[in-house]
Amino acid sequence: MDYGALALIPPLVVIVLAIVMRTSFEPLLIGCLVGFVIIATHNQTNFFTDFVESTMRVIGDSSSGGSVWVILVCGLYGSLIGLMVRSGGTLKFGDWALQRIRSKKGALMGAWLLGLVIFLDDYLSALAVGLSMRKITDAYKVPRETLAYIVNTTAPPWSVIAPISTWTIFIGSILETTHVAATGQGLATYWKMIPFVAYGYISVLLIPLFIYGVFPWFGKMKKANERAETTGNLFGSSLTMSGVLDITLLNPKKESKVIYFILPMAVALAATIWFDIDALKGVMIAVAFTFIYYLIIKLGTFHQLSETVFSGFNSMVYALAILMMSYVLKDVNDKMGLTQYVLNAVSPYVSKQWLPFAVFFSLSTISVTTGSSWGLYAVAIPIVVPLAQHLGGNVLVCCGAVVSAGVFGANACLYGDATVLTSQSTENSNLDNGLAQLPYAFLAFALSCIAYIIFGYTVY
Repeated sequence: MDYGALALIPPLVVIVLAIVMRTSFEPLLIGCLVGFVIIATHNQTNFFTDFVESTMRVIGDSSSGGSVWVILVCGLYGSLIGLMVRSGGTLKFGDWALQRIRSKKGALMGAWLLGLVIFLDDYLSALAVGLSMRKITDAYKVPRETLAYIVNTTAPPWSVIAPISTWTIFIGSILETTHVAATGQGLATYWKMIPFVAYGYISVLLIPLFIYGVFPWFGKMKKANERAETTGNLFGSSLTMSGVLDITLLNPKKESKVIYFILPMAVALAATIWFDIDALKGVMIAVAFTFIYYLIIKLGTFHQLSETVFSGFNSMVYALAILMMSYVLKDVNDKMGLTQYVLNAVSPYVSKQWLPFAVFFSLSTISVTTGSSWGLYAVAIPIVVPLAQHLGGNVLVCCGAVVSAGVFGANACLYGDATVLTSQSTENSNLDNGLAQLPYAFLAFALSCIAYIIFGYTVY
């Protein structure tokens, strides 16, 4: 059924309520219910039954990148983080870095560079960088909003311009199914597309320009920096995304070492690469290795380590609840045809020169209102490819615009997974972080719009 402009209502309800209520889960829940009321009214069904069925279906999705996969990946990353924190390795890494970082700018650049090093998966980057850099940036009175901006803007954006990551593998597979790439050539074709993923490299490269004062901080970020400098308060509000994470040392009598942090991280990265960039298998191996490693060197008892694995997983429950509800919202949007509605509304009025801009602008609207990235790619790329071919546009440029739109949504959506996990790792309010970094995401968005206009007229 064609819902037309009604498809815009659920995401708009979520955005307005999130800003008014200064929380994330409740607006998502209400927005989803509003969407199912609209659907039920049109289809003469029971909206609550539809909502429950959608929730069960979404949570039961065990495909790669689906809900079960996300729950396991995020939860096990929580377990890995819990183990590293209680080992004392994370704290020791902070001490080690503090001895080498001499300024506030150095601390910020350290966070940026660490984000570039951890490129295989945006979840791992968002959680690991925020966790490991908190002590360092705190020492130089960096507000958590600024740390969160750097963490969040080097997680998804860098994952789509790095040669290999969970994102590039996933998108490469879609390029194969849409026949943009030959079978087995999805990743190689994606590499040709990287120069056209404008938002990815623009947003990443803006960070050092702000750090070194080429561009001045502005908006809520500027106020946050002034607050931290004058009052020493690094937090925007008392609201946090943190669960209950035990930070007491497993064995206070045993000296903490940096290797307790570095080695599990190295194993996580190596295992992810070994299993063809499979983040779930990578983190499973990392948790198992870290458990056995800490047990052998008598860093903790079997009971302590087991308890830490579960408490670490539990610390991610609230963040996962938000992510699952955002998936339900995506299901609502798919049922109401939001992506098709926006693309159909735009396509009759564009030429091949303006198509990359139109694709980026319209799909960015969807991504930022729904928090969907991978889901957007799965739906939009099969629509955009034939549209580009029909108009005679460059398919790789237009696909690059789709990828950029999804990454922009990951940065700008107040309840997107990247923002939620960044808030978890930086221990700060999800809304404080999201609203502070929003103008910076829109700056990169505006520059990307210009880039796609240029691409449309110069790349054929």
